[in-house]
Amino acid sequence: MTQAAATRNPMPWLIIIAGSLIAVLTFGPRSAMGFFQLPMLADTGWDRSTFGLAMAIQNLSWGLGQPIFGALADKYGTGRMLALSGLLYAAGLILMSTGASVTALHVGGGVLVGLAVAAGSFGVILSAFARNVTPEQRSFAFGIGTAAGSAGMFLFAPLSQGLISAYGWSDSLVIMAVLMLIVPLLAYPLRGNASSGTQSQAEFKQTVGEALREAFAHRSYLLLVSGFFVCGFQVAFITAHFPAYLGDIGIDASYAVIAMALIGFFNIIGSLAAGVIGQRYSKPYFLAYIYIARSIAVTAFLLLPQSPLSVIVFAIVMGLLWLSTVPPTNALVAIMFGTRHLGMLGGVVFLSHQVGSFLGVWMGGFLYDRFGSYDPVWWLGVALGIFAAIVHWPIREKPVERPLVAPQPA
Repeated sequence: MTQAAATRNPMPWLIIIAGSLIAVLTFGPRSAMGFFQLPMLADTGWDRSTFGLAMAIQNLSWGLGQPIFGALADKYGTGRMLALSGLLYAAGLILMSTGASVTALHVGGGVLVGLAVAAGSFGVILSAFARNVTPEQRSFAFGIGTAAGSAGMFLFAPLSQGLISAYGWSDSLVIMAVLMLIVPLLAYPLRGNASSGTQSQAEFKQTVGEALREAFAHRSYLLLVSGFFVCGFQVAFITAHFPAYLGDIGIDASYAVIAMALIGFFNIIGSLAAGVIGQRYSKPYFLAYIYIARSIAVTAFLLLPQSPLSVIVFAIVMGLLWLSTVPPTNALVAIMFGTRHLGMLGGVVFLSHQVGSFLGVWMGGFLYDRFGSYDPVWWLGVALGIFAAIVHWPIREKPVERPLVAPQPA
């Protein structure tokens, strides 16, 4: 983009900063759930499959809610959905903190937190970014928003462990619930809907039903949906079970905190880099390389001697690859269909991601309880990474073909 064009279309920094801070808060607590598993189970006597099912429900609720909240944000305004996200998040964490019953865990930490993340997720936030930046700025803006979510993971890993050590797991969840009440205050700058923003007037006009029919008839979109399932499976399994896995192989618990913080920190770098790379090179090929690299990293981690050093190296590599899929994936949806229904169509892609997350988290707990090892899920993730690389390769990075429509008078 030329300097003159950049002057005519400056980045909407207030919207990007507010949305990024919300991403920090909404992504942070859910990425730190793994630290609560062992202390909570020690106090309640529940098994790992019980906790794993709660986190699986959380991911599935996030996925099911994502296209719904995305469509509501497109119609009624992003700010309203983000404010609702903060309130649902606080309620879910409070209910989870009681430890009163398995039902409270599954409803609070599962359903309510999952719906909260759906209402305040990348799909909702990035659609607001897309409406207010030019196509040339879009991938970079998506990288910033995704990096902010990564920063949430980086910040909340040591914060959560520190709070648990100082106040216990229950009070720590209450403290994080209070933090979530900041989200509605940050939501005001993102109050616009699909008809607002600097890019809205150039968008193709469709109903929700027309947009869905067009998307589900588009081969590249279906391939993107199927590939993003794998991303959810891989990252959700590691988020929920990696701290416990390190304890199983005899690595000191402090390295779990270090590893999750490193994933979060290098996730920031990887997300920003993905935004830049996706603006310049083929997004489908870039996504395929990311999934191949994940499979190679997990294979090396499992087959080479496992030590604190290997944990650190693995965390750095996975951090670079963690959310680097998000900017090019969302950018592809915007390229294919525009931004008018991006919240909803991006939400459908995220639904696939969260179905994968549900299976990754649930199978992690279920297969561990059945076989006494996480290895089957690790190797399944490797195989799925190869599958994802294959399905991304033929995706076409171009707008869907539409009938020509005469321009509307001003």
